[in-house]
Amino acid sequence: MQISSRFTIASHILIVIALREEGERITSDLLAGSVGVNPVIIRKTLSQLKKSGLVRVARGTGGAVLSKDLEDITLLDVYRAVESLGKSGQLFSFHERPNPDCSIGRNVRQVLDKRLLAAQAAMEKELAQTNLASLVADAEYYIQKES
Repeated sequence: MQISSRFTIASHILIVIALREEGERITSDLLAGSVGVNPVIIRKTLSQLKKSGLVRVARGTGGAVLSKDLEDITLLDVYRAVESLGKSGQLFSFHERPNPDCSIGRNVRQVLDKRLLAAQAAMEKELAQTNLASLVADAEYYIQKES
């Protein structure tokens, strides 16, 4: 299983917005050029980030800005903003019809559920410990190192 690229695209977008030069307008075209995807994907992702309260987007030529301080945006916030966990809120979905006539089929959900929930909790705990400020600092380091 793989988490979709929406998460890394959203993280990339937030880093670009955070590192923008004073007065620079951050448009979907500019972001699309940095991320390397179609501006439509950027606009959809910005919409999700806006809905989650992480960015403000001015229509037209206004561009995007962060709605919160860098220290107050975690990777868990970004993940929850763009990854659809559905009504269950669970990362791992379960196949719908294990065979009830099979002893393993009848019990596989009980065998896996607790472990999968623990794995999701561990991932979310790790994401919650990393904020946008640390990502921006790392990005600045690598950019400076290139110079």
